[in-house]
Amino acid sequence: MAATEGQLPTTHITTEYLMSYVAPLDPPMPIDDSLLIINVRPGGWVKGPKINGQFVAPGADWLRIMPSGTMRLDVRGLVETDDGEHIYVTYNGIIKSTPEVMERLNNGEVLTDRDVPYFIAAPTFQTASEKYGWLNEIQTINKMTEIQFGPEGYVKYDVFQVR
Repeated sequence: MAATEGQLPTTHITTEYLMSYVAPLDPPMPIDDSLLIINVRPGGWVKGPKINGQFVAPGADWLRIMPSGTMRLDVRGLVETDDGEHIYVTYNGIIKSTPEVMERLNNGEVLTDRDVPYFIAAPTFQTASEKYGWLNEIQTINKMTEIQFGPEGYVKYDVFQVR
């Protein structure tokens, strides 16, 4: 084996746009200094070339705050499609931010991916639906595009299928 092997990638990852969604959020409930629970309210929307729907109960994010300030997402939710099917979604991810940006978020300011450039997760799906069964067999990644905390809180993501 040559010494240079392993230093360069031998494959590439490509993605394809799958959907965007907005999930309405209740204000965060602090449990202690390292855990926030954020309830996902019913409503919002899910829109993509092959799927449309909205969030229904139950759903929440167990947001762990690490000693460095980095946050780890642990989200579970339920989507009801426009044609009445149910799709369970779960994802883990990472948010890297600064105390100043988090203060702006906690004050109710709408932030975008320019404010919090590293807010990425990896959703997977589970459904018994024949129509949407293909979701059971794919890996996706999502990136936050907008977020707001407070009474009108929400998070918006773009979701991509890994090819």
